[in-house]
Amino acid sequence: MSAAYDLIVRGGEVVSHAGRGLADVGVRDGRVVAVGDLGQASAGEVFDAQGLTVLPGVIDSQVHFREPGLEWKEDLESGSRAAVLGGVTAVFEMPNTEPATTHAAALEDKLARARGRMHCDHAFYVGGTHENAAELGELEMLAGCCGVKVFMGASTGSLLVPDDAGVADILRHISRRAAFHSEDEYRLAERRPLARTGDWSSHPEVRDAQSAIQSTERLVRIARALGKRIHVLHVTTAEEIAYLADHKDVATVEVTPQHLTLEGPRAYEQLKGFAQMNPPIRDAAHRAALWAGVQNGVADVLGSDHAPHTREEKARPYPASPSGMPGVQTLLPVMLTHVAEGRLTLERLVDLASHGPNRVFGVANKGRLAEGYDADLTIVDLKARRIIRHEEMATRSGWTPFDGLEAKGWPVATIIRGRTVMRDGEVVLEGQGEPVRFQEALGER
Repeated sequence: MSAAYDLIVRGGEVVSHAGRGLADVGVRDGRVVAVGDLGQASAGEVFDAQGLTVLPGVIDSQVHFREPGLEWKEDLESGSRAAVLGGVTAVFEMPNTEPATTHAAALEDKLARARGRMHCDHAFYVGGTHENAAELGELEMLAGCCGVKVFMGASTGSLLVPDDAGVADILRHISRRAAFHSEDEYRLAERRPLARTGDWSSHPEVRDAQSAIQSTERLVRIARALGKRIHVLHVTTAEEIAYLADHKDVATVEVTPQHLTLEGPRAYEQLKGFAQMNPPIRDAAHRAALWAGVQNGVADVLGSDHAPHTREEKARPYPASPSGMPGVQTLLPVMLTHVAEGRLTLERLVDLASHGPNRVFGVANKGRLAEGYDADLTIVDLKARRIIRHEEMATRSGWTPFDGLEAKGWPVATIIRGRTVMRDGEVVLEGQGEPVRFQEALGER
């Protein structure tokens, strides 16, 4: 008797831990239960994937969806809509909202706001501060928490922890891997007078490479002394890539599509404030070093650092303009373009965007296309050629730094736990996102 499935994704080229090749994917009760030739099997729903490529669901482990408190820039609904339109099946959202996510009630508030509104699965970081360090061991184990995030630079108020003693106090109290924005706040403060009014090309001078490597060296020394694991977000410098290659036992590394794609000074000349982010877009030599880090395995994870601001805010003359750019919807089209142009293989992209988050964060049942895992699938058309446009962005900010770029490859369907959420550029199932689970916190509720 033929096996019965809830869903069969039939005839696509499957890319997974086993390599790539034509296969069907059988789904039952929201999980992958078979990968192979299911030609004789029946299913309640069949997705014809002939001519398409089936990837493990993309996980974007760094987004800022701005809710609560900053909803004019973005909210959980609009940000997650952008995510699924871009083929992203799960996101990890950052704590620098208003109020900041620094205690249990704030985390529960975000989870409640997400319920029935977010279209993709989700988890939230708890911000580490001087004031809540002693509580972080409990907070990081709460359901829906992806871990602790610490800002060593580029933040304000209690979320800024610039000093070694503060970083050490946070690490002492936690057991999971903590994520860090690593720029040296003391050096940044000294260099702020270097900002030239209205000249965005001075941004990477203010926030120079030394600010980044100086902070990362401090961070690694503290983590090693305490025997703790760290994740260095949005690495931008050649010096950090070389340094972190020697410290992979304690440190994992994130890179972003924008740092791999844009370069100064051209980006600042063309995009002005829309190229401004922290750490900055740097020059060609640093971008080449990031690519070397991708190719030699130093980079573990690809994150978008989706951090939208309105056009009006970004139009303010530097340095009054805020740092950050949207990116969750364009993460995959931009990186598929790099695949098409030979800068990385499709298998390496899957390793960075799916397998990497699974390993680094200990995600339970996500990040792999394998039997027993959630049926999170990102289906792409590698032959598609589409121009990325501002007006097609779902983000409330309504713009993208990649406007006008011809993408070579495009997401055509987003399947989350066996349910088709996006197909052919339309969100077809809304508000179905659920909290992501983590191996180190499975016993918690």
